[in-house]
Amino acid sequence: MVIRLDTPELALNDEELIERIVEERQRGIHRNYFNRIKAPWKSRVALYSHARGNPEVVSTWMEMNDPNVHGRFKNLFLSAKPESVQKPILEELRNRELDYCPACGEDGTPNTLDHYLPKDDYPEFSVTIINLFPMCDICQSKKSNKTKDNFGRRLFIHPYFDNFTEQQVLILNITAPFNAPASISLTPNPEIPIHESNLISRHINELALPERYYRYFKANYMRLLRHVRSIRAQGRDVRNQLEQFRASCELKSINSWGYIFYDGVLRNEELMDYLVSGDIPVV
Repeated sequence: MVIRLDTPELALNDEELIERIVEERQRGIHRNYFNRIKAPWKSRVALYSHARGNPEVVSTWMEMNDPNVHGRFKNLFLSAKPESVQKPILEELRNRELDYCPACGEDGTPNTLDHYLPKDDYPEFSVTIINLFPMCDICQSKKSNKTKDNFGRRLFIHPYFDNFTEQQVLILNITAPFNAPASISLTPNPEIPIHESNLISRHINELALPERYYRYFKANYMRLLRHVRSIRAQGRDVRNQLEQFRASCELKSINSWGYIFYDGVLRNEELMDYLVSGDIPVV
C-alpha cells in the first residue's frame, strides 16, 4: 500500500540548488536578504536530511514568520519562471514515470507533486528535492497540511527515508462467509517493529486507505471467484495459479494493492480450502 521511492538523481542536489537560487537573485532587490540567509537555509535543509524529514524533529523556522519572507520562499515553487534554476527540477520531479501513488499504492499516474512537510508551514522546503514526491489527488486532499497528531507523533510515512516499506507493510484479513465476505481489515505486518507499525496505522487511517481499499477489494473478490471457477473447470491447481497472480503483482511492488490482495487470500487457509473445494457461486 505504501511504496518506497529512490531519492531522485537530478542534475543538482539540494545544496547546489540553493547556491544557484541565491546566485540568480544577485541582480534583484532581495539579493542582500538571500546572501544573508544562504547559510542558515542550507543548515535547515541539512537538518531535514539528518532528521529524515521527521516533523517531530524539524520544527517550523521562526525566520519564516515574516509574511514577506514566507512568500518569497513559497513563490520559488508556486511561481517558478521558465528560466529559473528550479523550474526544470520541478518538472522532472512531476514527470517521474510512476503508474501508482507511492503514498497509497493505488494504480494510476499520480499527477500532483506533494510536499512531505507542507510549504505553508515550511516554505524554506518548498523546492527542496527530498521534500517533494508525486502523489495522487485523493491522498493529497486527505493529507493536506497535516504533519503530526495530537500527541506530537508524525502521521505519514516518508517515501524516500522510511526503508521498512521495502518489506510488506500491510496484511489483508478476509472473514467468512467466503461466497460474499462481510468484512475485511488491513493491519500492519506483525513482523514490523511496534514503532513503525504504529506509524503505518496512522498513515493508512489519515489517508482513509481501509475504506478506499474496500471498494477495490469488492470488485477484485468477485473477479477472484470467477477466476477460481474457471481454474477448477480446467483442472488446474488453484493455489499454484493464485501464487502466480501474486508473483505478477509483486513485479510492481510487494505493497501494491494487487499483491496485498492475493497475499491475503493465500495466507487464509480457511479461505483457500473454500476456493479449492467449496461451492463457488456464479457471479
